[in-house]
Amino acid sequence: MVRDGYYYGFALIAAGVLLGWLTRPVWAVIPLLLAFFFLWFFRDPERVIPTDAGAVVSPADGKVTDVSTMMVGNEKQLRLSIFLSVFDVHVNRVPISGVIRDIHYQRGKFLDARSPDCADLNEQNIVTVEGQGQRVVFKQIAGLLARRIVFDLKVGDRVGRGQRIGLIKFGSRCDVVLEASARPNVKVGDRVKGGASVLAYLPQQGTPLEAESVSAEGAR
Repeated sequence: MVRDGYYYGFALIAAGVLLGWLTRPVWAVIPLLLAFFFLWFFRDPERVIPTDAGAVVSPADGKVTDVSTMMVGNEKQLRLSIFLSVFDVHVNRVPISGVIRDIHYQRGKFLDARSPDCADLNEQNIVTVEGQGQRVVFKQIAGLLARRIVFDLKVGDRVGRGQRIGLIKFGSRCDVVLEASARPNVKVGDRVKGGASVLAYLPQQGTPLEAESVSAEGAR
């Protein structure tokens, strides 16, 4: 479990017990229910990370809402979008092994994460990872309810495919932007799991990506 769950959960349990003791036990029900919700919301399940050559894994749990090409400058690129409801695991994971080359935090709006405009207008954290001659950009995008994006790494850090890198609190969205030659492995409407589901395959040169077996504290 993400430690935030303990902060929210135990604080609400204490509040519920105190409220029930000072007033009537029935008044403790609401804070106790909220406590159990937060303990469940901040769950952090173990995942089996794929080792397929060129695999780009999902950075988040949720529903695929967009698989499309777009222009970034003069380049055509592939974008895959994932919507996270409040019922999904919100721990985020890195899509490929490599080195963090850039992190850009963009202040913005808090539009519904299902809105097409939110990818450009909403508050978001944009991360560029380079590895095996490939470059992948993924975005942690705040939604209507999400008000805090957590990212635990810095530029220059080495990461492994499927490694935990932070979370977005409550409903939100994650985008992954790849070169146009990438082969999508999902379609709109598919459900995916962070670190475990393969979103796409990048063209490979040379030897396959090795286990990229991320350290025990990273991917597991």
